[in-house]
Amino acid sequence: MSEAGAALIWCPFGDEASAREVAETLLSERLIACANILPHVMAVFHWEGAVQSGQEVGVLFKTTHACLEKAVARLEQLHTYDTPAIMGWPVDAAPPATLGWLADQIRGGE
Repeated sequence: MSEAGAALIWCPFGDEASAREVAETLLSERLIACANILPHVMAVFHWEGAVQSGQEVGVLFKTTHACLEKAVARLEQLHTYDTPAIMGWPVDAAPPATLGWLADQIRGGE
């Protein structure tokens, strides 16, 4: 995947307000082009030696491959969780129009 390609970042949040606040910050800093906020995500996980569950808000951030590491690092700084589950990966395929749109939106963040 070239540095000019697309990338995605998945990250859960404790509530919609904090998810939106972080998304707006990343947008204003031109580290992402879009954030899809998905309310009412049920999380089931191991934490502190036990299986736990709870409601979270999932967010899928759209960025460029070149900006992926910078966006992940900034997301980690902004997140309210002590140990946020942030996962980013390059996208294997996207149409030229999508890649152009991403590049236009992210250009100021690189």
